Amino acid sequence: MKNEPTLEDIEDYNDNESPQKRRTVKVVVAICLIVGAILAILKYNYNSNDDYVGSPEKPGINTTKNF
Repeated sequence: MKNEPTLEDIEDYNDNESPQKRRTVKVVVAICLIVGAILAILKYNYNSNDDYVGSPEKPGINTTKNF
């Protein structure tokens, strides 16, 4: 356990990160948020109701989108 580094020995500890590492983390977070938003929009707009059970006389479940 003597070779175990302490937190103070780690170069990225306590706001000592390089600007490049900070920028990389920000870019990765931004890309994840953008991809998540695109997937949510696609799911909302192109959601098919293939499993709809009902008929015009007895419609069953209301499948209209609520805005």
